Amino acid sequence: MSTRPPLITTPLTDDLLRGALELERTANGLLPHRLPARARAQNTDGQLAMAEAQPSGVRVVLRTRATRVELDTLPTKRVYVGAPPRPDGVYDLLVDGRLVGRAGVNGGNTLTIDMAAGTAETRPGPVGTVHFGGLSADMKDVEIWLPHNETTELVALRTDAPVEPVPVADRAVWLHHGSSISQGSDAASPTTTWPALAASLGGVELVNLGFAGSALLDPFTARALRDTPADLISVKAGINLVNTDVMRLRAFTPAVHGFLDTVREGHPTTPLLVVSPILCPIHETTPGPSAPDHSALSEGRLSFSAAGDPAETAAGKLTLRTIRDELARIVAQRAAEDPHLHLLDGRELYGEADSVDLPLPDALHPDAATHRRIGERFARLAFRAGGPLAVAGDRRRSAVARGGAG
Repeated sequence: MSTRPPLITTPLTDDLLRGALELERTANGLLPHRLPARARAQNTDGQLAMAEAQPSGVRVVLRTRATRVELDTLPTKRVYVGAPPRPDGVYDLLVDGRLVGRAGVNGGNTLTIDMAAGTAETRPGPVGTVHFGGLSADMKDVEIWLPHNETTELVALRTDAPVEPVPVADRAVWLHHGSSISQGSDAASPTTTWPALAASLGGVELVNLGFAGSALLDPFTARALRDTPADLISVKAGINLVNTDVMRLRAFTPAVHGFLDTVREGHPTTPLLVVSPILCPIHETTPGPSAPDHSALSEGRLSFSAAGDPAETAAGKLTLRTIRDELARIVAQRAAEDPHLHLLDGRELYGEADSVDLPLPDALHPDAATHRRIGERFARLAFRAGGPLAVAGDRRRSAVARGGAG
């Protein structure tokens, strides 16, 4: 006969979730969102709808003596036609801030994407369970970081001891916006995306609004940043504007000003760091759009190429070099009246030498080792004493980085 204590089911509520802007109640449970409902209602793009519902930086946080923790979830796994199978999403378990476990969930829905045909089809699947056991019976803070690249509905939480919310830590909230690179692209797990690594090293609470394919200076995203309480803010812009080929230089400059103006409406003196693109050789001097490399797909590899014409830069088509130069000019102009606005050249995070040492595997996205390098460098450059996002000794956390509260 088993002597194990029965598992206790605890309702999943706002005070047990951090890193989401909103929680939607579904037929299965809770779906964390990284954009609020008003922004989602104004969005018509399926890529952004998928990205904002993938819970990069979202975690279940609780205090307990439990030695076993189980979380039922309904993931949506992606399959790309012609490409190698993607690994299942990863759940990281932290105890008192230390990584002690890593696991996945079987089952779930399947989203099949055909990039050549431009189609997507969802097939429903069953709820799965992630199990963590062998924990100490001491009182401890437990965090389950949800997969950064897999839509995840939260169904049920079970433990073998009661749980309670973790009091708000006296740490600054860092609100970050960027592209798939910021969401996590090909990082190994949710705590090893470069923003999660940088936040850990910098001792700050992360709210990650990195949206794959969707850092496009959308006004509703700017309003989400404006309305989310934060002590530190960074905006990384550039690569998606090139690889989607959505605007020319004439539109880019006022769009950047408008985006920053909106953020400043809610955060007039908050340290705000604009980060220009990291090096991406295919788009340094060649405009977008980016296109799947069909020869690579025929070999079972996912890779991208630049489909634009370098000659078109004279007509205002954007390249990464053009964007870096213009962002530097814009920030310098605005900083004359905004002493809390700063610029970080993305090539300081990943530049020419890095591209030789750690080339981008698919020509667009960093791998796990590169995420670590970028995260360590960002922490050193941004959060160091005297850095643009340095946390002052008397700065206190402005809000709870949890569902429904920013």
